[in-house]
Amino acid sequence: MHISSEIRRWGNSLGLVIPAKIARKLGIKEGESVDVDIRKKTRVDGFGIFSGARPFREEKEHEDLW
Repeated sequence: MHISSEIRRWGNSLGLVIPAKIARKLGIKEGESVDVDIRKKTRVDGFGIFSGARPFREEKEHEDLW
């Protein structure tokens, strides 16, 4: 199962919180050992990603709703 979670300070260490809903679903209890695969999220630089796309245009069709 894949989840995203935030690393939090726990005393002098760092901890990973597993949401209660996920823990119940997987049957994880306090004190049990689990295997965790950690990958740091990286930001994607989107500059120039739409360089081949057509320019955005405003839709006049629903202009009266604004």
